[in-house]
This record gives sequence, structure tokens and C-alpha cells, in this order.
Amino acid sequence: NIPLNSRLVIIPILGNACDKKLLTRVFEQNKVNIIFHAAAHKHVPMVEINPIEGLKNNILSTRSLAEIALKFNIEKFTLISSDKAVRPKNIMGASKRVSEILFQAFDNRFKETCFSMVRFGNVLNSSGSVIPLFKKQIKSKGPLTVTHPEVIRYFMTIQEASQLVIQASSLAKGGEVFLLDMGKPIKILSLAKQMIKLSGLTIKNKKNLSGDIEIIFTGLRPGEKLKEELLIDDHAKPTTHPLIYKAEENYITYEKIIPLIKQLENSLINYDLLKSLSLLKEIVPEWNRFS
Repeated sequence: NIPLNSRLVIIPILGNACDKKLLTRVFEQNKVNIIFHAAAHKHVPMVEINPIEGLKNNILSTRSLAEIALKFNIEKFTLISSDKAVRPKNIMGASKRVSEILFQAFDNRFKETCFSMVRFGNVLNSSGSVIPLFKKQIKSKGPLTVTHPEVIRYFMTIQEASQLVIQASSLAKGGEVFLLDMGKPIKILSLAKQMIKLSGLTIKNKKNLSGDIEIIFTGLRPGEKLKEELLIDDHAKPTTHPLIYKAEENYITYEKIIPLIKQLENSLINYDLLKSLSLLKEIVPEWNRFS
């Protein structure tokens, strides 16, 4: 508990979350009792064309931190997951799904640490968000680039997401997949049109050739879906918080998942792409890279 009149001290540490020697040193030197694991390569197209590094970073860092959490008797460990982990079409989403499966396996096997996950969608104005991109494109007089006219996404603010993640962690008893209520999904095309109008400009199209800014469609990027989801199964239970729900999903036991993760680690270290993708498909059978 931090007294209200105390000064919050943030200690920046530069390093790789897969480096267990570094992690051990960090945890030895600092009195840590809660972990929020958000470190990941999250850029979908970038990971899609660099699958080895994406899988290595996103999955092995999760396993390393889970083992460190047990070693140092961490009270609570929350994984920041993604709606892209649900029936993933891209490698980034599949890597997040593997991380979720690992967390459930660790929580089922070990009771020293409370492992839980929070799954949600896009955060406004975060790195990679479409909002800063549209702002930049409007400033340079366009065009605004939208991948597909029917693409829709869930959004919430940084403040909302961070507060709900902390509250979900406080609700955790172990093994839960928490879902944040993100309201109604928004069509990206509608968002683009609204941002142009809010900037005091007009849309340039066939009906208005003298407009200020054009909207163009660039096509879905590799691994991109038209619509993201939060539930794998159609079952979610309410919690004591009105904006936080719990998913009820099957899991793989620790005894079954760890040998597969070790095989995956070996294939990633040896840059064996075919073997790595084969193991990824075995762990996450609903992943289909070419669907």
C-alpha cells in the first residue's frame, strides 16, 4: 500500500523480457509483488513477415516471466492479451493465444502466484492506433487510408483501459480470462469521415470533387480481419464490476503444454520456420494463417 502523500517512483529498465538473467537481477533488486505483462511485438503485418522473432519474443517472454514470478513468490501476475487472440488469423494473435494458454496452465499447476489475463481491443491514441495516423494524414492534406470499407474495431481510451486492467487484476482469483466491455464497435470508414468533418474540412469524392481530403482504400493487410472478437466460446460471466466479464474457456494442462513450448523454443532458436509454424498450429488449432 502506497501512502497518499508519498511520491511514486518509476524505475526505467532497458532490457529483453526473454532474458532470464536480467529478469532475475531486476526482481532481486526490487520488491515486486504484482506484474502486468504487456511487452510484445504487436504490429500485425511486421510480425506476419517476421514470424520467428515475433513468436520468440511474445511467447518465450511470457514463459520466462511466469517462471520468474513463481521463483520470487509474486502475488499477482496479469497478462495483457488482445482480441486478436480469438480465432487468430495472424501470427501476432496466435502468439497471444499461446501466452493465454501458458498462463492458464501455470495457474492450474501452481498456486503460489495468481495468474490471470485481460483481453481487449484497440486503445485510442496508443502506439499504432489509427487515430494518430488519421491526424497526421489530415495535417498533410490527405489522403486518409482505410484498409477496407467494412472494417470495424472496438475502441477505448488509454485511461479507461489502464483503470479496468488494474481493477480486473484486483478481482482475479486465478486462471481467469477477463474481457473488458468496449461498447459498440466502430466502422473505421465512419471514424475517418468524422475526423475530417471535426477538422473543419470536407470529404473529396465523386460527388464532391472540390472537397479537401480524399479517403482511399488500400486493401486488408496480411493477417487482418474485418471484425475482431473477444470470446472464443459464446460464454461470459459478469463480475462485480459492470464493465468486466469473465470468459469460460478450455485450457491445456501444464504437463501437455510445456513440452510443446520447449519444442517451439528449440525450433525458433534454430530458425526452423516450418517446424515453428507446425507447432503453433498444434497449440492453437483454430489459427489459420491463410484463411
